[in-house]
Amino acid sequence: MSNTRLFLLAGLMLALGLALFASPLASGSPDGLERVAEDKGFIDTATDHGLSDSPVADYAVRGVDDERISTGLSGVIGVLITFGVGLGLFGLMRMKRESKDAAATGEET
Repeated sequence: MSNTRLFLLAGLMLALGLALFASPLASGSPDGLERVAEDKGFIDTATDHGLSDSPVADYAVRGVDDERISTGLSGVIGVLITFGVGLGLFGLMRMKRESKDAAATGEET
């Protein structure tokens, strides 16, 4: 296994471990914006965002009753989606660079 693949795998495993085991320990207190809205008295004017009914809204997985497990699974899903999108974007960039290099040298891909 190449050093790059080993590095990516180790990073993914670390991120998954943190998402699964550390995210359930996060504070339940309001975040900065929510706290300001509470302090300034306009929290009641807040509306739900467009994805509030998604399967992983509010850092929880719909259908999982245990709050800690639900939060951990939500973190894992977020890590996997982010990793997949990043991997896809880097794959596209690599293909574009290879086709550009091939065109510059007169090779056909």
